[in-house]
Amino acid sequence: MTAPRGLPSAIGRPATAALLAAGHTDLDRLDGVPAAELLRLHGVGPKAVAVLRTALAERGLALG
Repeated sequence: MTAPRGLPSAIGRPATAALLAAGHTDLDRLDGVPAAELLRLHGVGPKAVAVLRTALAERGLALG
């Protein structure tokens, strides 16, 4: 489940906390961000990035 423009809950708490701490508070802010940058955040792994890619694609957005 995802808030209207929030982060998908399926990414898990550690990934959510890491993204919020890095200033990525919603999907719009992730548009164009390189996946490698997200993977460097402690708590964000390949599963979270895959979930984010899907959620972004549903909105016509994408990681860089």
